[in-house]
Amino acid sequence: MDLKELYRDVILDHNKRPRNFGVLAPPATSARGHNPLCGDQLTIYAKVENGIIKELKFEGSGCAISVASASLMTEALTGKTLGQADTLYTQIHALLTHADTPDSTSTVDLGKLAALSGVREFPARVKCASLCWHTLQAALNDPTTPVCTE
Repeated sequence: MDLKELYRDVILDHNKRPRNFGVLAPPATSARGHNPLCGDQLTIYAKVENGIIKELKFEGSGCAISVASASLMTEALTGKTLGQADTLYTQIHALLTHADTPDSTSTVDLGKLAALSGVREFPARVKCASLCWHTLQAALNDPTTPVCTE
């Protein structure tokens, strides 16, 4: 299966059947994100214990890429340390924004998240795919500030 096919299949699957969709009750931290250009809105909920993301959920509405990216993110980061989450955030940001990031080498250890590299072909959609990642950073670091990607 080539990366374009993987991109299509993974995005469609996670959009139709998003994983970890819902609300986490306090003491979970949360942050809201909004992309006014396309209308994507989501809230990320994170329960962190001893530096480990124990639970991660999201709710909201958006395009297929936004929902799929949030679903993939929650799967990938549940059970990871905050340091691992920061590292993955940096890798995904580079994957989405740097055209010179080689798909075959930098995405090998990303699993299904490698499918997000297909978003680079649609620059207007990069903010859709990255909204949940920026919102998670806000939830973990400054949950009182809403995220707006314009």
